Amino acid sequence: MPNKNTITIEPLARVEGHGGIKVEIKDNKISNVEVRILEGPRLFEELVVGKTPQEDLSIVPRICAICNLSHKYAALRGLEKAVGVQVDPTTRLYRELMHHGEMIESHSLHIYFLALPDFLGYDNAVAMADKYRDTVTKALQLKKFGNKVMRMMGGRMIHGENPILGGFGKLPSKETLENIRAEAYELLDFAVATIDLLGGLEIPDHMERETQFLCCRPPGEDYGYYGDFLITSDGQEYPAENYKNVIKERVVSHSFAKRGQYNDRPFTVGALARILLIGERLTGKARQAYDKLVTDRWHRNPLFNNHAQAIEQVYSLEGIIDVVNQLLVSEDAVIAQPTQETGIGTGAVEAPRGTLIHHYEVKDGKIAAADIITPTAMFLDDIEAFIRTGGEQLLAREQRDNIELQFEMIARAYDPCISCSAHLVEVIYK
Repeated sequence: MPNKNTITIEPLARVEGHGGIKVEIKDNKISNVEVRILEGPRLFEELVVGKTPQEDLSIVPRICAICNLSHKYAALRGLEKAVGVQVDPTTRLYRELMHHGEMIESHSLHIYFLALPDFLGYDNAVAMADKYRDTVTKALQLKKFGNKVMRMMGGRMIHGENPILGGFGKLPSKETLENIRAEAYELLDFAVATIDLLGGLEIPDHMERETQFLCCRPPGEDYGYYGDFLITSDGQEYPAENYKNVIKERVVSHSFAKRGQYNDRPFTVGALARILLIGERLTGKARQAYDKLVTDRWHRNPLFNNHAQAIEQVYSLEGIIDVVNQLLVSEDAVIAQPTQETGIGTGAVEAPRGTLIHHYEVKDGKIAAADIITPTAMFLDDIEAFIRTGGEQLLAREQRDNIELQFEMIARAYDPCISCSAHLVEVIYK
């Protein structure tokens, strides 16, 4: 009789949302891997049909409480293209400030509280506090700072209504901006110290395999979190409007989330993809961190997404300082107005977990169609592929102790946002 057994991890702990992992083993080999997204679909793309662009901007951030400003930003970029809104340079700076805040809040949550306990041998961040009290305390301060920037630009902590079509309803005072800049300076040393902490960790290699990467190409020559073109690790570049020809979605029977592939193969988005594809654009202390940490292994090992997020923490703190410096001497922002009521637009931004796309068709001032592709939906296939490779290697090495934890660490490294991924899906029953 063949030897069969199944490893079931449910729920998957220390991720956003309700998911699980199922790995089937037959004759000491991996026969099936499923990353199961168990949250029900929420149909946001249908909910916004018939709504005005501004109503859409109030609805789609509800896809996620953590990356709600990324959804707002992607929707703004898509809708403003559709209705002919041209925002001024000062408004773009304020949006960059907003986005940096969300990156810091989300990355700090993931690095210190969701991922780091695995590497240091703890069940959770609270258990780390005795030995790593300063790290946990500073991490909480960093996350609180990210929340403060989000609240300042969003209007409230979660699902703020301050970002509107063409600009912002209210802008921070000069004094508030100066205080934010001072806090960013104060936290920068801790973010840099995190680079050394992560650089000293021993990173397992059992899951290593070649994969593909995708992210937005920022305008100009700078690093950044938005763009009108998608770039890939095979050297290709595509207008964001052609996203359907690049990212091929499909459904699977074991998940309430779609799956994305590029060139009929799994791919990765997120901080790791950004650092590998555009990391040489970094400057300052972020570039020093890049030069210190990045190796060839990063192309084959998803656990380095944790390190990539740490580099981006440094980049976003430096980015806040730079943006505030520019805002303090910039012209006043003006809310730009629509120039048409019918049009099509695609907005692409880099959410903390990777490339996020919002596509809209607007007719006579109302949304006629919407399409949203989230980062987690793009990289679920890649998580399964890395778990399969890791499981096969661990079984071949006869290292079955804590194999469940190894599978969880792979999934957690991607920082999946399960709520985002399950916004619309058609389930195939077999």
